[in-house]
Amino acid sequence: MNLTVRHPVRFEGVGLHGGQKVRMTVRAAPRGHGVAFLRTDIGGEAGLIPARHDAVGDTRLCTRLTNLHGASVGTVEHLMAALAGAGISDALVEIDGPEVPIMDGSAREFVRGLGEAGLVDLGGCRPAIRIDRPVEVVQGAKRAALVPADTFSMSFEIDFADPAIGRQSAVLPLSGGAVVEELADCRTFGMLAEVEGLRRAGLTRGGSLKNAIVIDQGRVLNPEGLRRPDEFVRHKMLDAVGDLALAGSPIVGCYEGERAGHEMTNLLLHALFAAPDAWSWTELHAGEGLDLRRARLPRPAHAKPMAV
Repeated sequence: MNLTVRHPVRFEGVGLHGGQKVRMTVRAAPRGHGVAFLRTDIGGEAGLIPARHDAVGDTRLCTRLTNLHGASVGTVEHLMAALAGAGISDALVEIDGPEVPIMDGSAREFVRGLGEAGLVDLGGCRPAIRIDRPVEVVQGAKRAALVPADTFSMSFEIDFADPAIGRQSAVLPLSGGAVVEELADCRTFGMLAEVEGLRRAGLTRGGSLKNAIVIDQGRVLNPEGLRRPDEFVRHKMLDAVGDLALAGSPIVGCYEGERAGHEMTNLLLHALFAAPDAWSWTELHAGEGLDLRRARLPRPAHAKPMAV
């Protein structure tokens, strides 16, 4: 099925990297529109940015989309994961700044807002990308691959020197609302020792214990601790879901990630579409794929989105 939001829903917050206040509204779009961002502070065609893998211009610590006019919007991955988890195929995302608000560092508040807005079936079967043979990209110890499978699923492994994270792995089926139930509440994370250097580079200026897990020499500094024992690897999986959503259609196949991040997933999509024998079109029918209406919402967030 092809879905969009029934009512517009607005989110307000700060950008993780720039630290600026941002207002963002997700609005309905017609079937075939896809997902696109509109920079309302720019306006017109110059401010319209397609949510596509070939519009990715930067993958340092987030995914940033840029159009041919030079307008950009960053940190799109959590919102894109929420849209994918909700099964939304078409939406216009109006935003008055260069970065999607970080909210609590996960996709939970986006999912709740989309759920409160409600979803509308636009009719028809949704086209999907079926993986017909394995495709992979490798950079040293980093690897990302897509392999044939009957539904969308993911295996992921991370390995960090800090013992608070260490080596974690997870294998999850991610169809039928599982993105919402298994990944949406898992927050971004970083090392305290790296924060000052990142801020001097103009990054993480909006970061705090309210929107990120902060690690320091084996300790989780957030007073509330972790939401899940393996929250770190699950957040990396959430990022991958959002980055894969930039393919423009759901994927029927298994994503395999080893120490992979935004760059590796984007390179993988480029490799996939450069190999026409590696994939083919199929369809997702009613009751298949990712549908928020069939899923259990994550725990309530402290701040609720505002319907407009």
